[in-house]
Amino acid sequence: METEKAIIMAREKELDLVEIGPNADPPIAKILNFGHFKYNLKKKEKKEKKQHKASGIKGIRLTPRIGQHDLGLRVAKAKEFISEGHKIKIEMVLRGREKAHFDLAKNLIKQFIELLGEDVKTEQPIKKQGSRLIVMVNKK
Repeated sequence: METEKAIIMAREKELDLVEIGPNADPPIAKILNFGHFKYNLKKKEKKEKKQHKASGIKGIRLTPRIGQHDLGLRVAKAKEFISEGHKIKIEMVLRGREKAHFDLAKNLIKQFIELLGEDVKTEQPIKKQGSRLIVMVNKK
């Protein structure tokens, strides 16, 4: 269709002539409401951005005196984060006399990782940073 005819048709319908495929030969255009078209594009971009954002780092804090029930809750939350596609930073803060027992804290972190299951891998080994033990965990 000729451009002039398309413009006339668009004006008759009180709509806009929008070029959809400028690289095509001949260029592709549609008669539609341009404001509604832009709104739908923004909505689609927002949705894609929201879905793409999912791979972040989530933190789980543990203490050496944590009870079994609390440990189970943290494991459940960590599994939920992993299923959503997040990496997990497991952090154990040692205070006072707890600092003398890094070996017990390491064992507790290893137990926590074992409770997460076999579909989990450690990205970096357990690392000591001052009075903290930190390890990064991700889905296999």
